[in-house]
Amino acid sequence: MFLPTLKKDSRCGGLFFALLFLLPCLPVFGQDPKLVSIIGVGDMMLGTNYPSKVHLPANGGSDLLAEVNQILNNADVTFGNLEGTLFDGEGVPKTCNDSSKCYVFRTPASYVRHFSDAGFDVLSIANNHSGDFGPAGRKGTKAVLKNAGIAFAGLEDTDETAIFERNGVKFGFCAFAPNSGTCDIRKVDRAKAMVSALKQQCDIVIVSFHGGAEGTDNQHVKKQTEMFLGEDRGNVHKFAHAVIDAGADVVFGHGPHVTRAVELYKDRFIAYSLGNFCTYGRFSLTGASGIAPIIKVFTNDKGEFVKGEITATFQKKAHGPKLDPEKRVITKIRELTKADFPDSGLNISSDGIITKN
Repeated sequence: MFLPTLKKDSRCGGLFFALLFLLPCLPVFGQDPKLVSIIGVGDMMLGTNYPSKVHLPANGGSDLLAEVNQILNNADVTFGNLEGTLFDGEGVPKTCNDSSKCYVFRTPASYVRHFSDAGFDVLSIANNHSGDFGPAGRKGTKAVLKNAGIAFAGLEDTDETAIFERNGVKFGFCAFAPNSGTCDIRKVDRAKAMVSALKQQCDIVIVSFHGGAEGTDNQHVKKQTEMFLGEDRGNVHKFAHAVIDAGADVVFGHGPHVTRAVELYKDRFIAYSLGNFCTYGRFSLTGASGIAPIIKVFTNDKGEFVKGEITATFQKKAHGPKLDPEKRVITKIRELTKADFPDSGLNISSDGIITKN
């Protein structure tokens, strides 16, 4: 180490330089040196062989996440929402009264390797497509995820919560939706009890919800019960605040198929919708439906928000998420957050850096 030469008669200067070199060795009071990083992305459906194999991507889907793999792997925990089933069985495919609004997803079991390769640690299976092939589809999907070492939660009475450890931190996870067989987002008291129980066992609790009305007309958080096609999709604002009151540390929303605002509540981070992240072939990807964020949240070891980063991506029918040089989803999140939560306590830069005001 280079040390400066101090003049013998310069007592003030000597003290200054001594403090300057000691400063990096001194603790910074009030600052936690241990940061936990958690990545969240939205809806994922890597292709379906039902009703036809024409809805499967080329090369067995190996290229779908290639451009974002390195980013997704760079966190203590990486989360996403699994739309549909992940198995090779038959099951009983879902039927709908209106076939034009009915989509049924069965992704080949082998595609689980794409989630593993991208570093996914935990997935939500609480959504309107997890039951696309009935009990057999859900059972097969869970077996595939377990075999791959990927945690999951969100099914009522059977797999409501998950607990796992990463880098010495114990995480609790639970997921909710307004759909049959899932943990119900509309039963807020029940959700609070589940979160409270997890918090007693874990260092950090992550909550996922699939809720809110769908489409480009529903990009704003309404702060009331949201209806879509006659279905009660929950009050996502009330729900997010309630689970944080009960002990949740990070809340990731999805379901509207568009990106929504973010918020800081009681020093805990909420993303109200992470949009369509990797949804091959059967999803509308025009306009706002084709852009989505990768949100990386940094907390201290108590789960309190420290900072965040948004990586902008976009999709088209023929490919999975790609980095967006125009950073459109960052612009959209800044716009929506300013409109819906002007006192959110967050500042979002044009490059997607999220800090406290």
